[in-house]
Amino acid sequence: MTIREKLLTFADDIRRTPARARAIHAMNFSSGLVWEMSARGIQTAAQNLLTGATNPALIYRIHGQNTPQKPAIIYRDSVTTFAELDSLVDRLAHGLTRRGVRRGQSFLLLMKNKVEFVALAIAATRIGASAVSASWRATGAELSYLVENSRARAIVFDHELAATVDAADLATVAPTIARFSVGGRVKGADLLSELVDGAPSTTYVAEKGADDDAAVVIYTSGTTGKPKGAVRKFPKDAFTQACTFISSTPMRADDVHLVTCPLYHSTAFGFLSLSHLLGCTAVIMDEYKPQAFMDAVEKHKVTTVAIVPTMLQRLMDSGPEVLRSRETRSLRAVFSGGAALSAPLAAAFMDEFGDVLYNFYGATETGLVTLASPRDLRDAPGTIGRTLPGNHIKLLDDGGRETDGTGELYVKNDLLVAGYYGDEAATNDSMKDGYFSVGDLSRKDRDGRYFIEGRKRDMIISGGVNVYPAEVEGALEAHPDIVEVAVVGVPDREWGEKVRAFAVLRPGSTLDEGGLKVYAKERLSGAKVPRDIVFLEALPRNPTGKVLKRELRER
Repeated sequence: MTIREKLLTFADDIRRTPARARAIHAMNFSSGLVWEMSARGIQTAAQNLLTGATNPALIYRIHGQNTPQKPAIIYRDSVTTFAELDSLVDRLAHGLTRRGVRRGQSFLLLMKNKVEFVALAIAATRIGASAVSASWRATGAELSYLVENSRARAIVFDHELAATVDAADLATVAPTIARFSVGGRVKGADLLSELVDGAPSTTYVAEKGADDDAAVVIYTSGTTGKPKGAVRKFPKDAFTQACTFISSTPMRADDVHLVTCPLYHSTAFGFLSLSHLLGCTAVIMDEYKPQAFMDAVEKHKVTTVAIVPTMLQRLMDSGPEVLRSRETRSLRAVFSGGAALSAPLAAAFMDEFGDVLYNFYGATETGLVTLASPRDLRDAPGTIGRTLPGNHIKLLDDGGRETDGTGELYVKNDLLVAGYYGDEAATNDSMKDGYFSVGDLSRKDRDGRYFIEGRKRDMIISGGVNVYPAEVEGALEAHPDIVEVAVVGVPDREWGEKVRAFAVLRPGSTLDEGGLKVYAKERLSGAKVPRDIVFLEALPRNPTGKVLKRELRER
């Protein structure tokens, strides 16, 4: 079959799947990708897509042919082109396969942000295996649990994290696990660079059916109990959903995307993948610092960023000498998610940087569910936005019935995880008729915008009244002397539970508990007013920025 015949066949296939056709068409034209495609890129895409391939690693094969010399990743002062990244992925896939990592198996990454992290995650999907991302801040005991729970066949780790690997006692939980160090030699481990150098540079051809087994396993934050491994596979419709999200945003094929969060975090890797789907250049930060962020935006003329609210708060708290130290007019879309974005913080950021802030709601388990535009954040402060195309939301009360009020948010889409690895009970507890919940409580306004009211397990029942922490936190955070607030319920003999607030003051503030209570009473009804207010220098958080309310309850 000639290339022309293949393209015509591909076009017919697209026409037979209207939803997919509309999504691809919308993404191609809204992002300008259609004008970036070369003859070689079109040929590679057609040859692979005609087979029905769904493997995310195909992105790199296409762009490696389409724009081989375009920077895919900029890390420190090093540039990796799309052709170089695709070749590295092939060699890693060959090397890992030879060392026992096969289709349907998994290996674990214990690494800070760097090119190898990205390449290894892509190589896993090319093999049809699973890359398990672990926080580089994990303890030996936590690492031991992750290795055992995920049944990892190999572990790749930064050489400076060797002490954590030693503390995990892998000889007991995984005696045959292969070990590879990155950046330096470690006793008992092979150098990843030697694995790459010893592997053939030929195109890696996966086993038949590898697309069905390719997955990413991301362990949830574990703010309550042991972390659970969310298994994300890549059905054909997942590509459609990714295209739909891109066309709902200002993302373009000529973007420069800044990776600020740790790559083991689903926000960081998810938006990196979306950017690479368009063939964009990604700039990877070692770690986030406000001045380094500003420097990177100006130096690389960054257009898109994915960030968590804690980072935005640190940026806004850094003061005018940092905020106005660099040129940032290149920024077109700053995506915030992973935790609650307070209305005052959103307004302060947009007042400083312009109306470029987008607030999304999603989870490791659900993918991206809602999106709030800058206009939404101005008109409905605190909103997580409207439902993204391809998502279906239900708000269910305690009896499992749909409600027009506040209810547990359940979502169904094509990006739902397959479940929790090795934990059927947890999977079943989270599913209802094909809908998935991570335990968030939400309400919807008359304009179709959603708001998060808190976590189901965090809801406070005081004197028979349901108190949603997010409402109380939002009211207190509106005070000009307050940086942030976390609200929890604590046992009370009279009321069953009482509301306790933990607040962080702005430097130099003289606000006391009495003054903040007076302020609260002007904005909240009886049971919602905190009985106790505790001032802290900072709220306890996990590495991805989520407030550890369990620790606050235990105080």
